[in-house]
Amino acid sequence: MGILLAMQGAVSQGVLWSIMTLGLFITFKILDFADMTVDGSFALGGSISAVMIVKLGLNPYASLLVAFAAGTLAGSITGFLHTKLKIPGILAGILTMIALYSINIRIMGQANTPLLNIRTMLSLFEDLGLEKTTGSLIIGSVFSIGIIFVLYWFFGTELGSVIRATGNNERMVRAQGVDTDSMKNIGLMISNGLVALSGAMVAQSQGYADVGMGTGTIVIGLASIIIGEVVFGRRFAFWYRLLAVVLGSVIYRVIIAVVLQLGLKSTDLKLLTAVIVALALGIPVFKKNMSKRRA
Repeated sequence: MGILLAMQGAVSQGVLWSIMTLGLFITFKILDFADMTVDGSFALGGSISAVMIVKLGLNPYASLLVAFAAGTLAGSITGFLHTKLKIPGILAGILTMIALYSINIRIMGQANTPLLNIRTMLSLFEDLGLEKTTGSLIIGSVFSIGIIFVLYWFFGTELGSVIRATGNNERMVRAQGVDTDSMKNIGLMISNGLVALSGAMVAQSQGYADVGMGTGTIVIGLASIIIGEVVFGRRFAFWYRLLAVVLGSVIYRVIIAVVLQLGLKSTDLKLLTAVIVALALGIPVFKKNMSKRRA
């Protein structure tokens, strides 16, 4: 029973974190850009949402929009450092991430902001007598499915197609007279906007925002993306890959929940994540070697 309850909570958290994973998918898979900004923008979204609700009395759902806008701003800063100042992408992301740590403390005025006895996006479901995990699952599912549809539509447009082409072959796109720097900036803005949105939703779900809540976000996101690709492959259309990312996030959370129930210490989670990512990356290589041997 304990494992079943843990899995229910893991699924609800998985769909909330999957929005972050979708954002990371844009930079990591579409733009081929290792963006470290996400560790800071995730906490940025949670910090802004918590402050907007607690100190300004803003509607919880309206605070999600503000968090998304703040995330796009963080992405634009990384884009500026990379495209205009010619700082390597990974270093540009690290610089923004470090700066966001101090900015998040400035926003909250302290290291964390509790949301106890404050109406959040889950309060409506609690008023209806539903459990918090059920409310998180419903909201996360609605948002993740809606975002999949929006991303599928956007990356099918001319602008979205150019962004995808920039990630595949930047020189070819530049030869066609396209400003690839602008394409990178747009991709980074959308990505970090989704990451901040996920951070805001997770903060409201867990009942507090913390300056360190984004630590290790990029590793969690990469693990979810890789798990999704290994388990579900890259079949069918682009929407299938986006759905696989969401399901990969859920599977990752379920694995963590089950392992914790079996007795693993919470301090070993980062080690477990590293092992999961290594195994997920190694499985395709193992399959390829096995097929060569059979041939």
